[in-house]
Amino acid sequence: MTPQRTGSGTGRDLLVVLFDEVQSLDVTGPVEVFTGATHAARERAGYRVRTASLDGAPVRTSSGLTLVPDGALDDTVAPHTLLVPGGHGTRGADTRLVDRLRELAPHTERLVSVCTGALLLAEAGLLDGRRATTHWMFCDQLARDHPEVRVDADRIYVRDGHVATSAGVTAGIDLALALVEEDLGRDVALTVARHLVVFLRRPGNQAQFSAQLAAQTAQRAPLREVQQWISEHPAADLSVEALAGRARLSPRHFARAFQTETGTTPGRYVERVRLEHARRLLEDSVDGVEEVSRSCGYGTPEAMRRVFVKHLGTGPAEYRRRFRTAAHGPDPAH
Repeated sequence: MTPQRTGSGTGRDLLVVLFDEVQSLDVTGPVEVFTGATHAARERAGYRVRTASLDGAPVRTSSGLTLVPDGALDDTVAPHTLLVPGGHGTRGADTRLVDRLRELAPHTERLVSVCTGALLLAEAGLLDGRRATTHWMFCDQLARDHPEVRVDADRIYVRDGHVATSAGVTAGIDLALALVEEDLGRDVALTVARHLVVFLRRPGNQAQFSAQLAAQTAQRAPLREVQQWISEHPAADLSVEALAGRARLSPRHFARAFQTETGTTPGRYVERVRLEHARRLLEDSVDGVEEVSRSCGYGTPEAMRRVFVKHLGTGPAEYRRRFRTAAHGPDPAH
């Protein structure tokens, strides 16, 4: 029988689940946010943060650090917020851990995962019928192994009811800051963000990774320099012929070498860089859609709109509206 949540004195008791091969930053990143928020809240009730492993024994993280939990998961009452981190230990995890999460979840007010912690929640059936995300490398696995989960691979965190899932590693800090802002207000969250020297806050619908991370880095210096040139000059002539000239290769040789070394064609790489640049301008600047389209090399707003609809399912103006709504208010999908 699962012990019911009891008063902790704060009303916001937060339990972080520990297991062997956990990713240490998935644990310490959110813990630093919530602990910092408690200090910053001053007279307002903050968080009571505790950790627990299956048997209450110390765990060894994937980086070799040892974490000593506050207690055993079986002896812990259901908290206000249950946070499940990720790491190598989520693959082939102890079935007792999955069972215990399944027992605790119905008695918690908020269920949170960081990185591949979503795999444990999905294994426990706690993401069925919900939108969720995880580290981009495991989004396909989550969708394949758990088709009842609606995987959103291009967001750093997703809120669906009382369940919140985040992408890889540092995205857990973004989600934690969003929860602090919801619980204790923007001023407290901003204080914590400044202390940790991070942004307050990347909205959940920001892309997980950049074009440079999505593609491999070329081995040969001329091709690497071309990749850098593309990123720094999205409005330039980025045709295969022009790029091949910069690399001092024939267009045919350049296109073949670029795909071999980066895993994508020059055209697809350029398209992703321009889209990423356009998204950033729409998110952070006051430039109009026409000006953004020119500065990103699209030429016309209609050309940019077609790319946005193709990749994001929405036009530039609507993308800007949705992004800014998410940045300054509740997630519109929540």
